Amino acid sequence: MLELMWPSPAVGWTIIALWLGLVAASIAVRLVGRRTDMATRVELEERTNTWWWIVALLSLVILAGKLATIVFIALISYLALKEYLTALPIRRADRRVLLLAYLAVPIQYIFVGYADYGMFAIFIPVYAFIFLTFGLVLAGETAGFIRSVGVLHWGLMLTVYNLSHLAFLLVLPMRDGVSADGFALLLFVLIIVQANDVAQYVWGKLFGKHKIVPKVSPGKTWEGFLFGGATIVGLSLILAPFLTPFGWAHAAIIGAILAASGFVGDVALSAVKRDLGLKDMGNILPGHGGYLDRLDSLTLSAPLFFHFTRYFYGA
Repeated sequence: MLELMWPSPAVGWTIIALWLGLVAASIAVRLVGRRTDMATRVELEERTNTWWWIVALLSLVILAGKLATIVFIALISYLALKEYLTALPIRRADRRVLLLAYLAVPIQYIFVGYADYGMFAIFIPVYAFIFLTFGLVLAGETAGFIRSVGVLHWGLMLTVYNLSHLAFLLVLPMRDGVSADGFALLLFVLIIVQANDVAQYVWGKLFGKHKIVPKVSPGKTWEGFLFGGATIVGLSLILAPFLTPFGWAHAAIIGAILAASGFVGDVALSAVKRDLGLKDMGNILPGHGGYLDRLDSLTLSAPLFFHFTRYFYGA
């Protein structure tokens, strides 16, 4: 059963560092904004202001303890799933099955709270898939059946199953002799993945010439990807000794993995938006778009980071 736990001093200092970083970013945006056009200045200011809200909310939730953090991540999963299902075209017959999809959110996070890895690992890939399929069969509509099964289950995997790995970091048992704080692991993956977005964007703007997937995301370049990835490996090497049990080799490897998976998650959602003819999945976060626009890089990175940590350091 879930036990109460509060963050370590390392987490507290990291949160303070995040706030100081936001101050520096805000000053930089003001200075850069004077040399750019109005549209770019407004976008940069909106993005920075939204980050203030995100970091403030995340800080409060983490400081409130483990239970509050798990509930918060569950809420984010629900909102991301709702945004996804709202954006995707759903058949009228599918609406009767949507309740099953939404019920998967609290059930999945109950398994997190009880640290029941067995059910956590198979509930959505196996049981939710079976129940959704059964529900769609009972709806009796065969036209578009395969597409509906794929849309609903992929959405659950992306927004609930994959993101719930962030929450399970807080209850992940470690091997004897391994010292690790779940909050620190959570902060590490959040910082690395979000910093990767920024690093690849900045390097791409400065030196980007060779596009990777121009039909999916024209702004993504090999220069941005490679220089951004190198930056993230360096950042991982700096942060890992304070927030993780990783040695330098594992820190470098996971930095490279998160840089690559963050990129793939980003362009995968870009492909979804282009398929739907959307610029953003939502508009709840000024300067960023919707929940999924901010979480896209984490959807693939979270389970990879979790299983890397569990394989090498978990009990």
